[in-house]
Amino acid sequence: MKISVGITGGAGYTAGELIRLLINHPNVKIEFVHSGSNAGNRITDIHEGLMGETDLVFVDSFDLESLNVLFLCSPHGDSRKFMETHVLPETLKIIDLSMDYRHKENAANFVYGLPELNKETIRKTQYLANPGCFATAIQLALLPLASKQLLKNEIHVNAITGSTGAGVKPEVTTHFSWRNNNISVYNVFKHQHLKEIRESLNQLQPNFDNEINFIPVRGNFSRGIFATLYTECDWNLEEIRRLYSDCYKDSAFTFISDNPIDLKQVVNTNKCLLHLEKHTGKLFIVSIIDNLLKGASGQAVQNFNLMFGLDEKTGLNLKSSGF
Repeated sequence: MKISVGITGGAGYTAGELIRLLINHPNVKIEFVHSGSNAGNRITDIHEGLMGETDLVFVDSFDLESLNVLFLCSPHGDSRKFMETHVLPETLKIIDLSMDYRHKENAANFVYGLPELNKETIRKTQYLANPGCFATAIQLALLPLASKQLLKNEIHVNAITGSTGAGVKPEVTTHFSWRNNNISVYNVFKHQHLKEIRESLNQLQPNFDNEINFIPVRGNFSRGIFATLYTECDWNLEEIRRLYSDCYKDSAFTFISDNPIDLKQVVNTNKCLLHLEKHTGKLFIVSIIDNLLKGASGQAVQNFNLMFGLDEKTGLNLKSSGF
C-alpha cells in the first residue's frame, strides 16, 4: 500500500525538489500538486528537469480526505493561513516547509524537525515544522558542543548560500546579471534563522545566552551552503572529534571529515559534512549542505520516512558528482 501524498505551493524550487524525490520514492503515491497560478499546466512546464518522469498536472482544488500526509511548500505566512482556514482530517499528517511553526512560541502542535536533535519525537508527531537551510547547517555544527555544555563564549558564523535560497520569484538580488560574478551580505546579525538556532542549542544547553554573530552571504552559485564557524573551546582536537563522531554515529546523513571539505561534495545530496580544526584556543568548524535538500526538501522526506516508520534513507540515495 502506497502512502498518499499532497503538495501545496507546487511551483517553487523546494516543491520541485520534493516532487523529484517523491515520484522516485518506493512508498509514495502523489495524489496532487497544488498551484493556483499554474492550475491545468503540466508539472514539467514549470519543473522542466522532470520531463519524462511524471505526467502530473497542477490543480487548484483538492481532497484532503484522500491523503495520508500533506507537504506545505507555500511562502512564509501561508501555512498558518492554510491551517486556520481548512478542516483537516483527524489522521492527516502535515509537514510544513515554511518558518510558520518553527519557533516554540507559535509551534502549536508542530514538532521541530531536525532529525539529529529530535528523531524520537519526530517518529511520533502528526505535525512537523521542517528546519530552515542556514539553521540546519549551523545547528549541526554546534549541537555536539551544546550537548556537553561547551558553548561558553560568543559564536562567530559566516555562511554563504546559493541563489536558490532566495526562492523562485525574481528579486533585485537574484537576477543572474546581478548575482553572477558578485557577492554581498544581508540581514547581518539579525537573520530570521537565528531564533530557531538558539532554541535548539538551548534545548541541550539551557544556560547558553551568548551572542551568535551571524554574517549571511549571497553567493554567485545556484545551490549549497558553506558555513564557517569558530568559538573558544578548551578541549583538544582529538576529544572534539570523538565527541562529534559519537553524537552523529547513528545519523543517516551527517558525517565528520578529517580532510578539508568543499561544497561540491554535498550538492545534490541530503548530506551534511563537517570538518573540525583547532587553532590555539579556538575551535574552527566547516559545515556544508545542499540548501534545497538537507536544507529543505531532502530533510522533509527524511522526516516523512521517520513519521511513517520507514528507513530514514528511503528515497534519498542521492550522490554528488564531486566535480
